[in-house]
Amino acid sequence: MTRGSFRLGWDKGIVLLLVMLILFGGMNSELFLTGDNINFIIGDISEVMLIAFPMALLIIVKEIDLSVASNLTLSSAVIGLSWQASGSMWIATLAGLLTGSACGLLNGLLVTKLGLPSLAVTIGTLALFRGLCYVLLGDTPIADFPTEWTDLGYVPISGTFLPWVIVPMVVAAIAFWYLLHGTRMGRWIFAIGQGDDAAIFSGIPMQRVKLGLFVLTGFMCGVAGLGYTIRFASSSPDGALGYELLVIAAVLFGGVAIAGGIGTIWGVVAAVLIWGFSRSYLQLAGWDANGLIIVSGLLLLVSVTVPRLLSKIRDVFAHRSPRPASRGNNTESSDPVTAQPSSASAGHDQGSNRG
Repeated sequence: MTRGSFRLGWDKGIVLLLVMLILFGGMNSELFLTGDNINFIIGDISEVMLIAFPMALLIIVKEIDLSVASNLTLSSAVIGLSWQASGSMWIATLAGLLTGSACGLLNGLLVTKLGLPSLAVTIGTLALFRGLCYVLLGDTPIADFPTEWTDLGYVPISGTFLPWVIVPMVVAAIAFWYLLHGTRMGRWIFAIGQGDDAAIFSGIPMQRVKLGLFVLTGFMCGVAGLGYTIRFASSSPDGALGYELLVIAAVLFGGVAIAGGIGTIWGVVAAVLIWGFSRSYLQLAGWDANGLIIVSGLLLLVSVTVPRLLSKIRDVFAHRSPRPASRGNNTESSDPVTAQPSSASAGHDQGSNRG
């Protein structure tokens, strides 16, 4: 089994698991597939889904952002304060999006310009952004938003049971799918994830790509912050606690490799839906909040361990399978491991000739 077929198999398995979960939940609970419950599920996963898209791209290039939940909450806080100061939700929305983007820019500059590890940087900004929320709001949430905006958080689209938040979710899913799988930027993202040296040698502006992805992640945190504010009709400093772990768990469970270089948007979509439908089923079955936290933790463990175990099993069977006899002395073309340095050397010589 090749590496590409393994990725395809994992994506198919995620989608199959989602279908099985929906069928199982529908057969065991009369409320599971009702319009009201599906409306609730879509709203419940909306912020996680919106942030999971750019997080997938970051992990593919071997970076990570642990400050996304705090960024979301800070964007929500700025939306609340801007609404109180200006009386315009449009101005407040713009302020929230700019706040999220600025936070992403700060993370990106620290990582790309100073060369700091993104894990350490975003652990620090996680605390920084959350602290700023308490500085701005104190212990008092803002909850006097206009009803024509807050109604969008639960009132369905006319003639359907779908909430309005599904519109930005679908638009974001299509946009990120096209960005990753249909553009030169997407090819650059995969190339960076598969090897920094090769990406630099190929002329890819790696630092600019990573900086752009951090800013894009921050912008989507601002979008999620707006959705969170509308859905709960409030801006609170303690909102979205633990969302960063949910986002990362969903991205990894969706087939994005923690080591970088592998991932699909449809796998991420399926993984977030699995989390949302399983959470809904457990709530209908009477599970409390602690049980749901345990399930989220197990999802994160499964997302990391199962792909690694399957990869090891694949390698064991590959080593046991008989290898074809070598033909002649042309070992360079028959051995991809030894062929790669030769290709790189040839490319280097060509680059030198061009220079």
